[in-house]
Amino acid sequence: MTHIDPNLDPLDRRESIVTETVVTPSHTTESVETVVVRDSNTGWWIAGILGGVVLIAVFWILFARGPDPQTDQALIEAQMDAAAAQAQADSALIQGQVAGAQASVDIARADAARSQADAIRAASEARAAEARAQTPVVIEREVQAPAPSNGVAVVTPTAPQN
Repeated sequence: MTHIDPNLDPLDRRESIVTETVVTPSHTTESVETVVVRDSNTGWWIAGILGGVVLIAVFWILFARGPDPQTDQALIEAQMDAAAAQAQADSALIQGQVAGAQASVDIARADAARSQADAIRAASEARAAEARAQTPVVIEREVQAPAPSNGVAVVTPTAPQN
């Protein structure tokens, strides 16, 4: 049986527990214990303070040590090695880009020479086609052949041409 008295402190909880009931024909005996339970935050305060002390101890252990010169020197050397490796990687990247650009220039030059040769060939084919398409020109003129001195003109296929 639980009994809550509204006049009491609301933080107090009183619980009544019936522990023994004796029933006889003339009367009934009942033992009742009343337990007062109070809510308290003390446990949480203790846990919070202990947690804070542990955190402070951990930070003090981590940061109270002095700098180790060997560790610092190793760290500096590792950073220098990393920087050198990055510089080499950047240099290789730039060299690759330059080689790619040079290859592109060479390809462009080869394409230009090929197109120039194609243009020359097309122009010569056009000239040849134009020459074939034209009608031949025949020039006729009257030429007076010189009279031979002895009065007879002789035409031979092997006559010297003067």
